[in-house]
Amino acid sequence: MNRSSFILGTRGSALARVQTTLVGEALRAVAPQLVLEEKIITTTGDAKQGLALHEPVAEGSGLFTRQLEEALLAGEIDAAVHSLKDLPVVTPPGLKLAAILPRANVADVVITLEKEGWNKLASGSIVGTSSPRRLEWVRSQRPDLVVKPIRGNVPTRLRKLQRGQSQKLQNLGSDPKIHRLAPDSAISGTDPFALNALFLARAGLERLGFDLKIVNGCGKFLFEGGELFVTELKGLFPAPGQGAIAIEARAEHHDSEFEKALKKIHHEETARCVTAERLLLRYLGGGCHMALGALATIDPATQQLHLRATYVPFPSAKLREGEATGTTPEEVALRVATQLGEKLAVV
Repeated sequence: MNRSSFILGTRGSALARVQTTLVGEALRAVAPQLVLEEKIITTTGDAKQGLALHEPVAEGSGLFTRQLEEALLAGEIDAAVHSLKDLPVVTPPGLKLAAILPRANVADVVITLEKEGWNKLASGSIVGTSSPRRLEWVRSQRPDLVVKPIRGNVPTRLRKLQRGQSQKLQNLGSDPKIHRLAPDSAISGTDPFALNALFLARAGLERLGFDLKIVNGCGKFLFEGGELFVTELKGLFPAPGQGAIAIEARAEHHDSEFEKALKKIHHEETARCVTAERLLLRYLGGGCHMALGALATIDPATQQLHLRATYVPFPSAKLREGEATGTTPEEVALRVATQLGEKLAVV
């Protein structure tokens, strides 16, 4: 007899739970008979806030996904909901990517305290991000800015930015170490530095319900009584899979109604695009600490895939660019990887 009740596993952050709600709504829309429960699972990345996200760590990959996958393999949950960009490029044996929802806006945005936004940030302003991809972009576009790593969920990061309104920025002048990512401890309640800007993904902010009011690349929104300003960044490719929600399930799932529902909510166009981006990441050695931006799109007339990417192989190296058009994710990913890397990983 087929079951009708299923458990969706999720991290406990506000964004993760919103994304799980979106998955639940999509499943109920195609299969109203399903009874869905939510189970919060704490991942290594959630529990160890001191881990540096911008460089390899002893815990390896899957900081925000491994415990969800373990619960899935153990039968404690029936599916795991992930931000696809957090998932390692190799799926563990016994699991599969069962569905990918339609992709949200892939853009990165910079949040600032001043309405002049990103382009008018004063020299020496401090920008918060733990992404090597974003760091290298700042280094190439605004070499006069300071980049510091930052941890925490979206509301926590926004609160750290707001603290800058009441803290004085120390003038760093022409410090030759101005681009080096400082220790995570630099962003703390007693830190003399004040964040002036913050990198975030537009998709996450909008899923959390913030109305960014972006017009011609600029916008603003209210957060806890204060006004923050938004600059949508052009020319900065997103992380592979950014903006996509993935549902991971057991490879040998026998609950046919649940399987059918997952297939119905799967968005094949998004899947083709993010597969190309993730294959590129895998060919280059795959890891969230890589300064790789990639965006695949589909030509509506020909259904051809077009993959564009930028890659900085090591800190301060010259930026490399690549692009290719082809029929399959494998084809375009391999062609772009050959343009970007001297040696490709064995896949």
